[in-house]
Amino acid sequence: MNIQPVRLENEFVRLEPLKIEHLDGLCEVGLLEELWRLVPVQIDSTEAMKKYIVNVLEEQKRGVSLPFVTIEKTTNKIVGSTRFGNIDITNRWAEIGWTWINPAWQRTYVNSEAKLLMLAHAFETWKCIRVEFKTDALNEKSRNAILRLGAKQEGIFRRHIICASGRLRDSVYFSILDNEWQSVKENLLRKTGRI
Repeated sequence: MNIQPVRLENEFVRLEPLKIEHLDGLCEVGLLEELWRLVPVQIDSTEAMKKYIVNVLEEQKRGVSLPFVTIEKTTNKIVGSTRFGNIDITNRWAEIGWTWINPAWQRTYVNSEAKLLMLAHAFETWKCIRVEFKTDALNEKSRNAILRLGAKQEGIFRRHIICASGRLRDSVYFSILDNEWQSVKENLLRKTGRI
């Protein structure tokens, strides 16, 4: 697994390595309360977004995270962010998450296309044996989106995270395994109209 910044792209979406220079573009689409309601951190200002970017770039330097900005290609505009995190080279697995997309682009092709790119990279380039996802147990939208990708729910970590608000979050874990990838890929390609 070579954990280096990489651009992932298809005809609809481009995932570019996150840089501090993306701050203004991310603030344009990402300072909405509804995006951060069910996640552990609160991003409600330019300074909070800058701290968010700096923290994840530090994780990238340590080799445990690979963050992206999500660009919708017909507009060539940033519409959100996503990343690989909790990367475990020894055991060949990674988590896909920390995904947020401006509400105008939610429930469109953007998330499916981005996840297709990331899953292909994880299973076909990195040769991962497992890719994980997790979300707040209260986040029905996210839970359903992960299931639509083809991931299997594994369980719930109770009182897993203390959110910025002080709320104790239960986290739902999902995974896709390498021996499931071909079937998941075909399903995603069908959903996106490629086959």
